[in-house]
Amino acid sequence: MKENWKFSELEYVRPDFEQVKENLKSYIKKGREADSFTAALSAYTESENEINHLMMMYTLVYIRHTLDTSDKFYEEEHEVFNAQFPTFGPISVESGEALNESKYRADFETKFGKQFFTSIELEKKRFSEKNIPLLQEEAKLTSEYQKMMASCKIKFDGKELNLYGIQKYFEHEDREIRKAAYKAYSDFYHSNEKRLEEIWDELIKLRNEMGRNLGFENFIPLGYLRQSRTDYGQKEVASFRRQVESYLVPLCTELYKAQAKRIGVDPLYVYDEKMTFVDGNAVPAGDDDFMMEEAKKMYHELSPETAEFIDFMMEHELLDLKNKPNKASTGYMTSLAPLKAPFVFSCFNGTIFDMQVLTHELGHAFAGYMAMRNQPISEYYSESTDIAEIHSMSMEQFAYPYAERFFGKDADKYRFQHLQDAITFVPFGVAVDEFQHICYEKPELTPKERTYEWHKLEEKYMPWRKYDEADEFMKRGGYWYHKLHIIQHPMYYINYTLTTMGAMEFKKKYAENKEKAWEDYLKLCKVGGSLSYLETLKYANVSSPFEAGSVEKSCSYAKEILEETIKSGKWD
Repeated sequence: MKENWKFSELEYVRPDFEQVKENLKSYIKKGREADSFTAALSAYTESENEINHLMMMYTLVYIRHTLDTSDKFYEEEHEVFNAQFPTFGPISVESGEALNESKYRADFETKFGKQFFTSIELEKKRFSEKNIPLLQEEAKLTSEYQKMMASCKIKFDGKELNLYGIQKYFEHEDREIRKAAYKAYSDFYHSNEKRLEEIWDELIKLRNEMGRNLGFENFIPLGYLRQSRTDYGQKEVASFRRQVESYLVPLCTELYKAQAKRIGVDPLYVYDEKMTFVDGNAVPAGDDDFMMEEAKKMYHELSPETAEFIDFMMEHELLDLKNKPNKASTGYMTSLAPLKAPFVFSCFNGTIFDMQVLTHELGHAFAGYMAMRNQPISEYYSESTDIAEIHSMSMEQFAYPYAERFFGKDADKYRFQHLQDAITFVPFGVAVDEFQHICYEKPELTPKERTYEWHKLEEKYMPWRKYDEADEFMKRGGYWYHKLHIIQHPMYYINYTLTTMGAMEFKKKYAENKEKAWEDYLKLCKVGGSLSYLETLKYANVSSPFEAGSVEKSCSYAKEILEETIKSGKWD
């Protein structure tokens, strides 16, 4: 590949899947017959290269499909991969078994660490031949959901808006416009409720059957395995949720009470929650291109490593952030492993969300960029999902000193709103997690009963939330439908809340000793997936969120900042 390649120029060729399988089988055979560790390692490397090329072709398809979900070619190619991937399960397990049984196993562990074989064991634990057709069906359902969300067209304010576009109006200074925009958003989900109920119902049945095929009572243990959780489980997560309920829910209630007073509303309805200041929230000081240019300057000043990173991303067209029709309503970072290249996808909407894209998603990408240049195998290019969000959320905090560049005179507004959003998000995040546990544990619930379970969780974790009487759908619990992770990435969402603790810890460290904080952050990024979750935290000097009092310890600095700012009456 030439050095000056561009993403738009990368060629996609559908892999010959059967040939890839044959090649992988030949590498397994070669590894089993190896008469030296060098030969065994060579066979593993050839296998890794084959998989990396296959995954790069899939990633090209996925990115181009999400860039334009109306593009039939990439939609069909995406469906082909979704059907093919589950059929690779047996070969993947066989490859792992060959490495486990290899007479050079100790050499592999010496070279790559014990996490290498932990990952192999995980792969084996979550695979069953019986689940291949179920995985294929799961992929079809999640793709249908994604396309439904991407094809959303809401007529509002004389425009045709998608799900990202309408959310800008949630921050409008005119309360009636906020109310109308929120109702239009709600109506989209309500109008699709029947099919959304069916998709969720089918997914619960499919996923629970997958879990039973592996000897579990339901999907939940498999969901944890799919998130590569090896050193904590449901008990630890439940105890974390209880900490959030006891410490953060009362704090968030007080924050929203102060907000209601600040913006002069009583009661504060859900459509007021994003309206942080009576004279308007912080808005970007320029257009999309302005924001990109300022981000480039920020990353050049932040560190030599981030300067190199942002230049690489822009030079190779690895950022697609502008909102466009038919673009999937999502945001993500993915990787092109053979090129050691991250790719960032999102949809700007003209609010502080755009700054979060430029820090959160690029925080993921920076971590990937560093891991790909410091880890010996692609298996370690990506960290576990519960670590990944620390990179992104911490980068959001590291950007605070540069807020004037992006928001001008509204920089302090941005910092306050963003920090409050980071804290008030956590109760919602644990509610999403508990909701999934309830749904998989009680598959006998009807769709309407599940939605009512969400309503009860809002009363538990978001007691401040109030819905307008006219919005019957949201009032009875329809809000959960908008959270795509429930459908597309089961059991993932708790990661955002666990990692908020790490990000708040880094925020405090950064204020106390910028150099030391950055040193620990770089360690976190470079280590990739070469250690387990708790081992990674320890390596990067970050506390475990499962320890007693950890939520209070991690969030106390942010609490102090928010409460002092409110007490000052700066925006009253």
